[in-house]
Amino acid sequence: MALQDIVEQTVSGLGYDLVEIERSAGGLLRITIDLPWVPPTEGAVAAEQFINVEDCEKANRQLQFALEVDGIEYKRLEVSSPGIDRPLRNVQDYERFVGRVIDITLKAPMGAAAGGQVHASRKKFRGTLEKVLAADGMVGWQIVWSDAPPVKPGQKVGKKRVPPPLQALGFTLDELRESRLAPIVSFKGRGAAGVVDGAESDTD
Repeated sequence: MALQDIVEQTVSGLGYDLVEIERSAGGLLRITIDLPWVPPTEGAVAAEQFINVEDCEKANRQLQFALEVDGIEYKRLEVSSPGIDRPLRNVQDYERFVGRVIDITLKAPMGAAAGGQVHASRKKFRGTLEKVLAADGMVGWQIVWSDAPPVKPGQKVGKKRVPPPLQALGFTLDELRESRLAPIVSFKGRGAAGVVDGAESDTD
């Protein structure tokens, strides 16, 4: 059985979601897991839950056994929670992180699709993720951003200052090479600006 299948079956069997599998130099096998996302009921605010050290240790033990049974070679296994640059893998991830700032890399330049406001060869964008509902009922996605320089702490902004226009770029998941939460550090509390706790467990 392939590594992806073994890990995914083991992790899902424990009640977690598989976020990412990475093999690094020196034989390190890094598995990132998360708690399943439950969409909030209408009118309710979603309570963000986080993977803790106990979750990582539980998954680590079970993965060690599963990988040994299937003869998967590695020198060290590390199981951790998603970091502040969590990858977005599927539609559920996009639903979950609507309103958050994300970084996307396109497979091909789409400058013309942004109304000619960006360089034609540009592939990387950072903006706020928005869900778009088309007239035919189809769900789409876009990011919205401004190229204005960020306001520095303590900097005064004049009342007459005209903010630069917002730009938007629509995309489909098939057009993306990579998509992640923007690694923006915030001290306003959990869940702010893409911050996710970084619990982990590793075994030599």
